[in-house]
Amino acid sequence: MRITAARRTENENRIRTVMDRLLRGEIPPGGRCDIKTLPIEAGVDRSAFYDTRPYSHLREEFERRLQILQRAGEVTDPREAQIARLKAEVTALKERLARSAGSIDELTDFRTQALARLAAQHDEIVRLRGTADAASRVTRLPTARTTMIGSCS
Repeated sequence: MRITAARRTENENRIRTVMDRLLRGEIPPGGRCDIKTLPIEAGVDRSAFYDTRPYSHLREEFERRLQILQRAGEVTDPREAQIARLKAEVTALKERLARSAGSIDELTDFRTQALARLAAQHDEIVRLRGTADAASRVTRLPTARTTMIGSCS
């Protein structure tokens, strides 16, 4: 089906308007900033954007402008920005988790060493008490009294 020159100009103007809107970041619900959403929003057939069809030059212009914005670091699609933000957050959380795991390992090693030292000190104390009991030169001091003599009042 052939379209008139006026109809074609009208379609091109609608496509350019939608193109500008998409590139500004005004994405419709369920859409994206891509060549699939462009014809849907402009109300034209998608196949008209390919090969030697009437609006292929507009597809090329849209893709070129989109690439320029992406190279400049601008993200026109909010979902793309969200994906990039979430990827950065996941990377940061993975690094934090690795640091936490390293700290936990260090603290576990410290705890193990502390327990080993306490056990060695206890063994040494028990050995020294045994040695002291065996030596006749050491006089044992009396233990604390457990009985009360008289009243304290």
